[in-house]
Amino acid sequence: MHAETDARLSRHARAWILVLALVLLGGGATAYTLRAASGRQAGAIVTPVAGFTLDGSRPGALHFRDTATGRVARLDPSASGGRVAGGPACDRFHAAGPTALCLVRRPGVPARSYALVLDDRLRETRRIALPGIPSRARVSASGRMLSWTMFATGDSYARSSFSTRTSILDLRTGYLVKNIEQIPLTLDGRRYHAPDVNYWGVSFAADDNRFYATVSTDGRTHLVEGDMANWSARTLRENVECPSLSPDGTRLAFKKRVSEGPREPWRLYVYDLRSGREHPVAERRGIDDQALWTDPETLAYGYGGAVWSVPADGTGAPRQLARGASSPALPR
Repeated sequence: MHAETDARLSRHARAWILVLALVLLGGGATAYTLRAASGRQAGAIVTPVAGFTLDGSRPGALHFRDTATGRVARLDPSASGGRVAGGPACDRFHAAGPTALCLVRRPGVPARSYALVLDDRLRETRRIALPGIPSRARVSASGRMLSWTMFATGDSYARSSFSTRTSILDLRTGYLVKNIEQIPLTLDGRRYHAPDVNYWGVSFAADDNRFYATVSTDGRTHLVEGDMANWSARTLRENVECPSLSPDGTRLAFKKRVSEGPREPWRLYVYDLRSGREHPVAERRGIDDQALWTDPETLAYGYGGAVWSVPADGTGAPRQLARGASSPALPR
């Protein structure tokens, strides 16, 4: 009797195990399908509308990210509202020459993103999956060299606990440096190694070899000059963030920390590479952006949900260029 009962219980147990296994398998398949669908959705990039291209815009037209739509837009006096927003959707954007760079954050945890390389018709030519949150994007004047900075941890340069990952892509060779932290660094004339080294805010010279960037270590920020061919970098001075090289290669616009407080800790300055002198511009608000030279004497930057301009020589006053805008770029 006991043997028959045990046999029936064993059969029932096996049946329940089979049912449970089917449920788990079904749930796993459903979860996989949902993840796959989510991945497809995350990989679906919003493409530009027909006719919105870099080569089709008037020379000198300012491009930027339209915050209402997330799309790249451009100033166009002939359009309604003086602007056209028909480009791809980007979280950070920059363009120069025949090339554009679009950084797109993907949904989900942990934070992930894409770097999209676009041609002058804003068609995708390369896509690179990245960890982290988009922070800075830059294209060299020729359109050959691209760089981007991602927040690996944290989401603000004003915080003490953040980590960045900065990459450089050479479109001519196709070579990608995933993280420039391994570049041999000379600090104050000596070879320097430290686990807390962070780079961000690359700006390329006209030769597509030399570049400027910020390096942070031991609680201090430094301006560095890098050499791609020799794969080396050296510090030039302290307290320089997000440098932007002028079209003539003689000056750098940059963020200078003027306060240790969390509210507006930076001012926008210009540094003369030849004389070593610096001066603040007429913008007195705290600018957390990598400024853009729209011409040899004028800077553009994002602040307070708008794009502004100011003379680079310290005279004049800030002027609003576009409301609901960020990531200014001037394709040439």
